[in-house]
Amino acid sequence: MRVPRRPLVPVLTPALSLAVALAFAPAGPPAGAAAAAAVESRNMALIAHNDLNGSGNLGEGFAEIKTRDGRRVLYAAHESGPRCLSVLDVTDPRTPRLLRQIDVPGANTRCNSLDLSGHVLAVANQVNDETQPGGITGLRVFDIGADPAAPRQIGFFDTSGPFSRGVHFVWFADGRYAHISTGMPDFRPRRPDLDDQIYVIVDLKNPRRPVEAGRWWWPGTRVGDAAPLPRPNAGVDSGCRSHNTDVFPNRPDRAYVGYIDCGLAVLDVSRLAHPRPVALFDDSPPASGFAHTLQPIHGDRDIVTSHEAVEDNCTDGDKRIDIYRNAPRSTLTRIATLPAPDNAAELCARGGRFGAHNIFEHTPDEPTWWSDDVVIGSFFNGGVRVYDVSDPFAPREAAFYVPEAPAGSPAGAIQINDVYVDDRGVIFAGDRFAGGLYVLRSPVIGRARSAHSGIR
Repeated sequence: MRVPRRPLVPVLTPALSLAVALAFAPAGPPAGAAAAAAVESRNMALIAHNDLNGSGNLGEGFAEIKTRDGRRVLYAAHESGPRCLSVLDVTDPRTPRLLRQIDVPGANTRCNSLDLSGHVLAVANQVNDETQPGGITGLRVFDIGADPAAPRQIGFFDTSGPFSRGVHFVWFADGRYAHISTGMPDFRPRRPDLDDQIYVIVDLKNPRRPVEAGRWWWPGTRVGDAAPLPRPNAGVDSGCRSHNTDVFPNRPDRAYVGYIDCGLAVLDVSRLAHPRPVALFDDSPPASGFAHTLQPIHGDRDIVTSHEAVEDNCTDGDKRIDIYRNAPRSTLTRIATLPAPDNAAELCARGGRFGAHNIFEHTPDEPTWWSDDVVIGSFFNGGVRVYDVSDPFAPREAAFYVPEAPAGSPAGAIQINDVYVDDRGVIFAGDRFAGGLYVLRSPVIGRARSAHSGIR
């Protein structure tokens, strides 16, 4: 008989929850008058807000660095133009200070994602509206060594072409190889409007002259493939293309890829030029599609996977985070689904998207917080939500924070796009339309990293 592990997080009474929230709150109002009290929260408090000088449309990319003189600098990608990325001083998380903003290089381009390793910042660049000319897009490479507050572009990896919108996502964690989702000039997808992002490895040994090191795509999605075109999702067919890819320096032979409506992919990348699948799993149905982020935990015995909500008002189904047992290593089996909020029906009708999006990915070469037993996700109008997965068969919600609707948001509700947690336990979250940066604290997420056996 399996004996459940003791829950990681104690149950707090309402009075104690309030006391904890007040203990984490700043002495005065949060930085930025637009950050009012939360619509709803538990075990989490807002400590600061920054509207990013009116450009509050953040994408799905955060990175942080501790400078030689003891400062902390945060880089945040924007969902769409005119801004590409914002640079903030977050040394005191209660007063995040905007240092610089860099614009998109072309009028019809967006940045959306970035990652940092050492003094090299890799930034995605993609066509914003595929019906309009986008010019040259790809991976922009910046140096921050001379001044972390002033990224300087030094290189570019061109992925533009007739069937490519450019780079959508980038993971860069070992100082050498960037793992991106992108189209390529010489890759012709069978369905150009749906299958135009593949997994590409970029060698940044010389960041001034990036070169391709390898690529992989889901069999059947390229013109000329012998494999049949993959079966579309039973619900909204969102295509078969790569999204987030995680490769950890202490397990450099594995890539964990969310492949949208094709499902989950675990790849052997020991030979970078020739990635090969270890496990492929199309989980839709019963899942509602759009596999977005794969985060291995418990030594990759389990894989946490988010399914992105891509339609307003939950019209594309119940989008949540699942846990898959990765054992034996070539087989993925769903063992649990993280619980929905008690007010899920109301959130579906509140405005904009509701459902899972990004999972905080434990970037091992940045000052990030870590736990095998806690999953932190962004849920659009469901805000930031934290789950105890110490018993992966019985996950439970431990904390959440839902900001008020920011002024000027077309959704009429908050739309938290991404979340990042540093080694102080400070939580950074971004709204995709207008709200900007929200800084949060929670007693569930402390300064110390818990013991773990996971991949780092």
